[in-house]
Amino acid sequence: MYPGLVHAHSGLRWIALILLIVAVITAIAKWQGRSGYTDGNRKLYLFTLISVHTQLLIGLLLFFISPKVNFSMMGEKIYRFYTAEHTVGMLIAIVLITIGYSKSKRADDATTKQRLIGVFYGIGLLLILASIPWPFRIPGAGWF
Repeated sequence: MYPGLVHAHSGLRWIALILLIVAVITAIAKWQGRSGYTDGNRKLYLFTLISVHTQLLIGLLLFFISPKVNFSMMGEKIYRFYTAEHTVGMLIAIVLITIGYSKSKRADDATTKQRLIGVFYGIGLLLILASIPWPFRIPGAGWF
């Protein structure tokens, strides 16, 4: 079960990243272009939110069963990364994305909706990119 969850979590990150990048670019372009908030935008932002929450659920399962999460070995880089850095960075990013989506739903005008999505999803994207175990950063991490 563990290897399947790891592969699912690693593979689905690409879907979440692509959706986040498209959502941020769309929101900033619409915000700067002052165009309206369309139903297609709302669906894109919702699917992005769903994808990061799916990653959160799989990640929480992995947190409790992974041998790489070990509080007693925080002195070693790989254990510290998976136990603290990756977990905290991703949680903060997902909270920001969720707040941005919720605030944009309550905003009155289309420009404010796009600005909120662009800012919150953008900060979340940067945190996610910084918290992913990239192969060039963490030994033994893979692209998928």
